[in-house]
Amino acid sequence: MSKPGIVEIYTDGACSGNPGPGGWGAILRYNGHERELSGGAADTTNNRMEMLAVIEALRALKKRSRVELYTDSQYVKQGIEDWLKGWKAKGWKTASKKPVKNQDLWMEIDALVGQHDVSFHWVRGHDGHPENERADALARAAIPRA
Repeated sequence: MSKPGIVEIYTDGACSGNPGPGGWGAILRYNGHERELSGGAADTTNNRMEMLAVIEALRALKKRSRVELYTDSQYVKQGIEDWLKGWKAKGWKTASKKPVKNQDLWMEIDALVGQHDVSFHWVRGHDGHPENERADALARAAIPRA
């Protein structure tokens, strides 16, 4: 059951090989309604699929929302909460002065998060969390098959 007035989002990404074909999945809940989203790419990485799940879920929101977003990706959570501000301040360079990987997706996540009030939460993947398991199943089912 969703929390009143809050959009709950559960995301996951998957890859068959890394890089390789990949998929992403997301579950959105609001006021008792639920929507599942998924998609894939022929040549990608697991991190890009984790990020794309977040992007597509936030894009699906029709108006400014309070969002509780659950991910099993430390890369996504730490990227948004810990690294993003520094990357932007350094002209999209890492602490070691290298270009930030997946800058295009980080920029998109940053813009989308700015349109909403988003709190990120980490959940342990493949640990029986029902919504994480469903998001993982959506992501795996969306992986393009050769």
